[in-house]
Amino acid sequence: MNQSVLNGLRADTPGVSNCIHLNNAGAGLMPLPVIDAVKEHIDLEAKIGGYEAANREEQRCDQVYDSVAKLIGAKPREIALCENATFAWQMAFYGLDLNAGDRILTARAEYAANYVAFLQRAAKIGCQIEIIPDQPDGSTDPDALERMLDERVKLIAITQIPTNGGLINPAEQIGKIANRHGITYLLDACQAVGQMPVDVEQLGCDFLSAAGRKFLRGPRGTGFLYVREKWLDILEPPIIDHFGAEWVSQDKYQLRPDARRYESWENSYALRLGLGAAVDYSLAVGLENISARAFGLAAALREELSGMPGVTPRDLGSEKCAIVTFTHEKLQASSIKQIMANEGINISASVPSSTRLDAERRNLPVVLRVSPHYYNTEDEIERFCQVLKHVA
Repeated sequence: MNQSVLNGLRADTPGVSNCIHLNNAGAGLMPLPVIDAVKEHIDLEAKIGGYEAANREEQRCDQVYDSVAKLIGAKPREIALCENATFAWQMAFYGLDLNAGDRILTARAEYAANYVAFLQRAAKIGCQIEIIPDQPDGSTDPDALERMLDERVKLIAITQIPTNGGLINPAEQIGKIANRHGITYLLDACQAVGQMPVDVEQLGCDFLSAAGRKFLRGPRGTGFLYVREKWLDILEPPIIDHFGAEWVSQDKYQLRPDARRYESWENSYALRLGLGAAVDYSLAVGLENISARAFGLAAALREELSGMPGVTPRDLGSEKCAIVTFTHEKLQASSIKQIMANEGINISASVPSSTRLDAERRNLPVVLRVSPHYYNTEDEIERFCQVLKHVA
């Protein structure tokens, strides 16, 4: 990425003048087109009314489905817009027909929000949760997964990029196995979408959930669910309202023919327009360009950390993304996070309970999480490292 392009991206990002933002795995800094889309619709609602504003902007709101579909290589009818990625994931998971004795196979670094849903369903209906072994590099092992399969495996559900490190799981290989054996495949791509190319056809997933606020740089309170077209003729959402299903007679309803059956009637049109602007912005920059830049900054940061006294890098995986985690032998994560905040540097921390199985196996404490993005600079990475060198 040349300097003039980078300068333009930073000019589009008001937040870079206030802080060094290295918490894009939490929530990325919104660019001006996203901010403007949200503000302009709120202003329109204030001027003419909420319903009236939605009616006026109906075509632009519908365009968001086209944009999201283009982002992940899907069809617009396969996209549902949701309040967040967790709700999107839950709508898919709780809508699946699981029964006593059915096996759910998942990754060791699965996210807590997903795993507690597994536990709840297991307690209620008697399905089983089993962990796919890891490869030596810490990623989920596709060969081990295939050896686990039998007629009782009804769901493979993994997180493509865990919340607690730079690991990238082999989601595409897992998809090929799931498809070959006719097993439902639910993919949490919350940390992947926006920092790397994501194509549902290549991944082979039946369902995919993602957030707007993270590397996609959209507003908080946005996300989406991808539902492969074939499932629209098979599954019902776990909950519906009169948007997802029409009340066609006193004793009958009819589901929408598209993935919007997973939505509810009331939503924030301003935030949806912001999500659409974020998707369009990422597409304009180019996901290949984004991943090359973000991954490169993260790799440079890891190299700096690996030679820093008292610092232990914690990332797994042969291929690593733009999430960098580490611990410090002298100071707790909360102390370092506060020191960075005092210096105007935003980072975050990942607690063991967010990825309990992985954290307990590796005996991880709270880890620091630094997640640069394509609009960050090498100077910002260097500034972070300078502060870290002087914390103890």
